[in-house]
Amino acid sequence: MVSEVVPTPSRVESLAKSGIQVIPKEYVRPQEELNGIGNIFEDEKKDEGPQVPTINLKEIDSEDKEIREKCHQELKKAAVEWGVMHLVNHGISDELIERVKVAGSTFFDLPVEEKEKYANDQASGNVQGYGSKLANSACGQLEWEDYFFHCVFPKDKRDLAIWPKTPADYIPATSEYAKQIRNLATKIFAVLSIGLGLEEGRLEKGVGGMEDLLLQMKINYYPKCPQPELALGVEAHTDVSALTFILHNMVPGLQLFYEGKWVTAKCVPNSIIMHIGDTIEILSNGKYKSILHRGVVNKEKVRISWAIFCEPPKEKIMLKPLPETVTEAEPSQFPPRTFAQHMAHKLFKKDDNDAAAEQKVFKKDDQDSAAVHKASEKDDRVIVAEHIVLKEDKQDSAAEQKAFKKVDQVIVAECKVLKEDEQDAVAEHKVFKKDDQDVVTEHKVLKHVPVEESE
Repeated sequence: MVSEVVPTPSRVESLAKSGIQVIPKEYVRPQEELNGIGNIFEDEKKDEGPQVPTINLKEIDSEDKEIREKCHQELKKAAVEWGVMHLVNHGISDELIERVKVAGSTFFDLPVEEKEKYANDQASGNVQGYGSKLANSACGQLEWEDYFFHCVFPKDKRDLAIWPKTPADYIPATSEYAKQIRNLATKIFAVLSIGLGLEEGRLEKGVGGMEDLLLQMKINYYPKCPQPELALGVEAHTDVSALTFILHNMVPGLQLFYEGKWVTAKCVPNSIIMHIGDTIEILSNGKYKSILHRGVVNKEKVRISWAIFCEPPKEKIMLKPLPETVTEAEPSQFPPRTFAQHMAHKLFKKDDNDAAAEQKVFKKDDQDSAAVHKASEKDDRVIVAEHIVLKEDKQDSAAEQKAFKKVDQVIVAECKVLKEDEQDAVAEHKVFKKDDQDVVTEHKVLKHVPVEESE
């Protein structure tokens, strides 16, 4: 008797509620991506080791110069050392933030059939609306999340037709929150500019100013997962944005790759998490860091996060280190690219250095595997020489010599293929190089084309 094949539900929420105890294979991540994943609730309670800094913005505009500069220095230090921080006393009311959370949670509490009325169509390029991550990575693996994605600022770039009509407060609450995040971004840009010794408006101008900076919101919904040790809500990546501001429902899940280890961010009440994105890292010539991060899941609680990505226009501005940040001692670390080109570079234009970096981050304890990858980076002459030695050790057998000669030819051909197609090598290693000097890895960065990731 042939058993009936039951199709996998298209939404992760439906899959999670189906009662499965074993997740489908397409959600099982490669082992090297699962390093550092344990019980997220226990990890969040740990006080030892490095902790994501908390920055109090209460005095960001203080009239007292000494107090104001102290606040600025703390923010700058966090941007230089971490590239991520908890912002408290940020000026956005707890009441408004609660309205945003209630509105988003209420939408995701609707039946899947109701949410499907807002479904996007990624195949046709319509990315705004309700969706789930498609398999766009080399290994075809999926992420354990559903989401709602839409532009929220400026007003003339929004499409309110695709915004949820339920609950009724969704549009007014989200609109007001986006406006206040835009104002907060201006203050952050000013502090970061001053931290580089520039005029306070320099970075904001560099990302498009009030006219062209785009704010995109992505609400991430991470259902309970029966095997959280095998899955990821969002795979490791850095944000391509200038700044990213994140709310969450106080369920832990954000992890940062800091000093060679995954660090679980604590849930800080009344805070907004802020990431420095690739755009600011580029403009600052690497002085501010865009940190590698991921989202993990659990089997006990649903996690929801609200991420707003502040993005420059895709074609209008050339992203490159500001001239003031480049000196003979500190030459430019990044070639000039538009924002669209930068996203394409993250997707397609890798090289063998990226593969070496992934080895260092994800497989540093696997010496045999590291040796294999290291060998793949040698040039043709070195590899041929190694096998000539093997041939010479087999002088007693002409047949063996002939066999080794054939091996040499195959290996040389393989090396030529590797050299001719660096993209294939990168797809195999699934990595991301943050910049030309820091060896920091992002695993399988197939992000933000067209939907930005978050945790």
